[in-house]
Amino acid sequence: KFGTFLGVFTPTVLTILGVIMYQRSGWLVGNSGLVGAWGVVLLANTITFVTALSMSALATNMRVGVGGAYYLISRSLGLEVGGAIGIPLYLSQALSVTLYAYGLANAFALIYNPGPTGIMVLAGIIIVGVGAVAARSTELTLKLQLPIMVLIAVSLLVFFAGVSWDSVKVPLWEPEGGLEFFAVFAVFFPAVTGILAGVSLSGDLEDPGRSIPIGVLSAVGVGFVVYMAIPYALAVSAPVEALRTNDMIWGQIAWQPAAWFPPMGFILPGMIGAILSSAFGSVLAAPRTVQALALDNLAPEALGEIDEETGEPLNALWVTVAIALVSVLLGDLDSVAVVLTMFFLTTYGTLNLVAGLEDLVGDPSYRPKIRVPWWVSFIGAAACIVAMFAIWPMAALVAIGVEAVIYWQLRRRSLEAAWGDVRSGFWLTAARYALLSLRDSGMTPRNWRPQILLFTADLSRTLPLARLASEFSQARGIVTISTLLIGDVEEHRFAEDLVLRNNKLLEVKGILAFPEVAAVPTYEAGVITVAQSNGYAGLASNTVMFGWPGDDAERLAVLLGLCRKLSQLEKCTLIARIVPGDPSTTANKTIVVWWKGREHNGDLMLLLSHLLSMSDAWRSHRIVLKSLVDDPETQRARQREFTAMLAEIRMNVQVDVVLRGEGEDVRTVIRQQSRAAALVFLGLSRVEKSSEVAEAQRILDMVEGLPSTILVRNAGPFRGRLV
Repeated sequence: KFGTFLGVFTPTVLTILGVIMYQRSGWLVGNSGLVGAWGVVLLANTITFVTALSMSALATNMRVGVGGAYYLISRSLGLEVGGAIGIPLYLSQALSVTLYAYGLANAFALIYNPGPTGIMVLAGIIIVGVGAVAARSTELTLKLQLPIMVLIAVSLLVFFAGVSWDSVKVPLWEPEGGLEFFAVFAVFFPAVTGILAGVSLSGDLEDPGRSIPIGVLSAVGVGFVVYMAIPYALAVSAPVEALRTNDMIWGQIAWQPAAWFPPMGFILPGMIGAILSSAFGSVLAAPRTVQALALDNLAPEALGEIDEETGEPLNALWVTVAIALVSVLLGDLDSVAVVLTMFFLTTYGTLNLVAGLEDLVGDPSYRPKIRVPWWVSFIGAAACIVAMFAIWPMAALVAIGVEAVIYWQLRRRSLEAAWGDVRSGFWLTAARYALLSLRDSGMTPRNWRPQILLFTADLSRTLPLARLASEFSQARGIVTISTLLIGDVEEHRFAEDLVLRNNKLLEVKGILAFPEVAAVPTYEAGVITVAQSNGYAGLASNTVMFGWPGDDAERLAVLLGLCRKLSQLEKCTLIARIVPGDPSTTANKTIVVWWKGREHNGDLMLLLSHLLSMSDAWRSHRIVLKSLVDDPETQRARQREFTAMLAEIRMNVQVDVVLRGEGEDVRTVIRQQSRAAALVFLGLSRVEKSSEVAEAQRILDMVEGLPSTILVRNAGPFRGRLV
């Protein structure tokens, strides 16, 4: 277990003060001018500073385990997002070992150039070397960085000691022949993206919640001061062309104790040490990232094992070394390096997003010691995206695409985490905001849609009803499936198990609905109570649906009585009689709507049939609006009425006004006209209490011999106002 200085500050600051500081700071000033260079440094450090603040807020809100950035993201946004970021992050860290090994080999080549093949061999030796040191112990690896820090400090002191501190020799902004701002920014930005170096050792820290904020923010501050001072020192020491073309300009500026002393005598050890420390940081970070992935079952289990003797994740370490060695064969890694930078930036952006969401949602458990306003973190996240596309748009799209594919694959695995995350709090906050907005906006006939409350005694036997209700809602409305248990709550202690079973059944069948179970004293009282209390604000249920009670007139009479009471509550009622089989798969592709026009049930029946025809299962069906009249003059008038109405409401509906022959029974005509339909809609009249049983018997006679039928009672706000 390490402290702040050795465990976080040292690896972070050494990664920030890396090879770009030595080889590209002159190029930065030569292409941007002094003020332009300061602008690039300021913008880049602002992004990393905000990210460091966001990371500190997250680290002080939880006990940070192994995995660093992956751990923080996965514990806040879930395993799928954590894996989508963590897997590319691990590969980026592993390939970074190769990049730094190549950089170190090229630095040695300044002393003795072994040729391209020799550089590849030297890079491989360096990879094995840093891997062997890391395998020995993390403590040894971190302590080796202390003399490296001394070498870098000496090189900086010698460099500043050699500066003439005369007048500025370069333009303040974009010298002639220089590059535009974001082109320079793209090259410089990777220099300040080392803030994950210390965080990646989170599982090895004695007090991550204290060490991560202090260590990272201190390293970012030191890096900012150094990177703001260097451009001025260069601007007063050399002209534009020398800064722009000479990667080793530091050697010409630095103080030399004697003429015979090599120009790079103090600078080269610091540069080699900076590259070596970055390699050490990556070879320590990558195994711990994949170890955390393995502990969460997102990587092979063996990669999560710890060596008993050294305490190191050796399996993960040697796999990382192997990946780095294979990458040596790629030779030129410049293009790969840009994509790796994209993965790091998506990690930083996601950390900012997580911190912003945590603060915005305000979960009761979010109590960080360092609190960052949500808008600050969101600006940091947006800045990371802007930086990605400023560096290279194609590489940014590739990185985002890879992460999206990984997320999709992990999503398909239906991963389950043993911890809560910010997502539920976010959706709760969003739902509350939406409900308040919906309440204030009000409901009109134009935007009314059925929010269906379906009552069922056994969901497994009434799945066709549930599917039909879901199809009415078009996956946009809310369908609630309520099972009533008669008796006291204490008599039904396993009601929650029934909810879980029904939920699983709906999930397996692909039906979008919310199951619930309620204990009620009687069925009739339970229906009215649940119907009144179901839903919130503008999402309260507005349509109650029952299954067919069979050929029992007494049971149907009960439903008719409930229909009358529900109409008083301004809730529409549907009683669905589904014949065996799926009505949407019948050979006849017709939905028949019978319109009487007396109680405006036709408005709701037309709307329901239209919504049904827009679902995948019913898309090929045609809607036929039928009406029964007794004379030709009424037939022509009704035809004109329907034609005008349908033109106004813009529904694709065929019209068939049926002329009843003299002496023909209404029920017989309806049965003959509807026999071949897939689904029939019939209106329900208001039934007085004294005539419920008689009306129930009449309805039983009416529907006998009909295909699947839905009885509809309209109590909605658009009665007579169908739009």
